[in-house]
Amino acid sequence: MKDLLSLEGKVALVTGAGQGVGEQIARHFAGHGAAAVIVNDYFAERAQAVAQSIRDAGGNAFAVQADVSDADSVRRMVAQARELAGPIDVLVNNAGNHGATPSPDARKPFWEHGREAWNSAIEVNFYGVIHCASACIPDMIERKRGRIITIISDAGRVGEPGLEIYSGAKAGAAGFMRAIARTLGRYQVTANTVAIAATATPAIEKRLADDPDKLKKMMEKYVIRRPGRPEDVANMVLFLASEASAWITGQTYPVNGGFSFAQ
Repeated sequence: MKDLLSLEGKVALVTGAGQGVGEQIARHFAGHGAAAVIVNDYFAERAQAVAQSIRDAGGNAFAVQADVSDADSVRRMVAQARELAGPIDVLVNNAGNHGATPSPDARKPFWEHGREAWNSAIEVNFYGVIHCASACIPDMIERKRGRIITIISDAGRVGEPGLEIYSGAKAGAAGFMRAIARTLGRYQVTANTVAIAATATPAIEKRLADDPDKLKKMMEKYVIRRPGRPEDVANMVLFLASEASAWITGQTYPVNGGFSFAQ
C-alpha cells in the first residue's frame, strides 16, 4: 500500500529550522524519506548543526544561511538550494519573531513604539513569507507541483493584546496564503497555513523558566493543559506537505491544544 505521507523524491526547504518547531519539521521530513531537506536559519551555525544531525541519522540535508526579511538573501538561498538538491517541492515558511522593542519597558503600548519597532515583526513574519514564496513559486508552476506551508500564530487568528503588530503580520501572512492558493491551484500547487499557540520551544522555555506559576496560569486557557510540542506541529505540516493533502488548499489549521477553536 502506498504511504501517502512519504516525501520520497521531494526537496523541502524549511526556514528558521535551526531550533524548535522548524528543526522538528526538518527532522520529520527527513525521517519520511525527503530526497533532501534544506535547513535554513539566520544563524549559520544552528542550521549546520541541524543538517549534520539529520545526516548522522541517515537523512540528506544541507544548511543554507539566509535572512528571510531580505529578498536578495532569499533569492540566493533558493538558488543555492537548487544547486545542492534541485528545485524546491515543499516550502515551509517557519521563520518568525515577535519584533524588536526599542525600550526595555515592553508594557508600553504599540503606538508609543513607532515604526522602527514595528518593522522587525512585519519584515520577518509577513515580507519573509512573500520573499520565500516568490522565490520558489516559478519552479513549482513550471513543474506543476508544490506545497507551500506557512507557520503563523493563533495571535494572527484571534489577536493578542501586547502583540498587536505581530498579530497583524501573522494575519497578513495567512491572508497572503489564501490568495496564492487561489492563484496556484490550477498548477497543482497548494498553499496552507498552520496556526500554533504556546509551544515548548527554546524561546518559550526561557521565558517561563523563572516563573512556573505563569506557565500554570497560561495553561488554564488550554483545553489540553500542556504546552504544545514541536512534533505536534510537525505532524500537521508533514500531512500538508504530503500527497495525503492533495485536495486541501487555502486553509488555516490551528494546532493549539484547544486554546481557540476554528469555525
